[in-house]
Amino acid sequence: MFPTDENVIVGLERADDAGVYKISDDVALIQTVDFFTPIVDDPYGFGQIAAANALSDVYAMGGTPKTAMNLVAFPVKEMDISILRRIIQGGLDKLSEAGVVLIGGHSIEDKELKYGLSITGVIHPSRVLTKKGLRPGDRLVLTKALGTGIVNTAIKAGMASADLTERITQLMVRLNRDAAEIMSAFDVTACTDVTGFGLLGHLAEMVCGSGASARIFSDRVPVIPEALEFAAMGLIPAGAYKNREFREPMVSFSETVVRVRQDLLFDPQTSGGLLISLSAGQADELVDAMKKRGIADAAQIGEIITGPEERIQVV
Repeated sequence: MFPTDENVIVGLERADDAGVYKISDDVALIQTVDFFTPIVDDPYGFGQIAAANALSDVYAMGGTPKTAMNLVAFPVKEMDISILRRIIQGGLDKLSEAGVVLIGGHSIEDKELKYGLSITGVIHPSRVLTKKGLRPGDRLVLTKALGTGIVNTAIKAGMASADLTERITQLMVRLNRDAAEIMSAFDVTACTDVTGFGLLGHLAEMVCGSGASARIFSDRVPVIPEALEFAAMGLIPAGAYKNREFREPMVSFSETVVRVRQDLLFDPQTSGGLLISLSAGQADELVDAMKKRGIADAAQIGEIITGPEERIQVV
């Protein structure tokens, strides 16, 4: 058992991107925390990615991030402190871009480098978006291309070009702020950000308990072209296999969906895009609005259907 409070709007009773606590009739706090080990060699880029990733949870709930606190684990004896300075600077610059202030943090000495942030945001209690709320007939929109997990595996193996590494880094450091601002003007029924569980893993969290099912059109899902090439070479991160093992019982694939594209759908993402469910009549308009704002990968990738109950079809 865990403590309860009538002002908790979103808490531990269900898996969601952040917790939400009502503090008045007009204001609720969104709280989230995330940190991880480096996924790119550049310290500054790592700091930016970690900050963008932590901020994303607030955007996925429909809120506006306001404050942040650093979380640092650093091997003082093994690494030069200048590396940590660059990581934190990357995080600070990304927070500044988001209009978020750093108000504190905590650091420890550890043999393995880790960095992330705790983020607090605000939202009107009646406008909170969660993973629950799917309606049959809704359409699904994704705002970033898939494949960062596979490409990062290739980077670690020394098989990715400098140009690809830079492109992937820029994809991961891009805030989901613009996408969140745009979707606020639409009839969004549910939202999440696509991160470590992969597209199908996070969609499964939305489907479970909804009484509805989802259909994904695999050829409409935006992917990083090089990720397909690396997947065909077997460069699949361990997390993708774990995601498949966990969620495969509720996923069915058409015979025309080749294995490498299936792998992309389970690929664990870092600072991935938003997965948005909204009314069918507004889906195209939402995608158009995002493309006009420079969110080039935004695409309508699927739909919510009535059955079979709580399953995902990939065609």
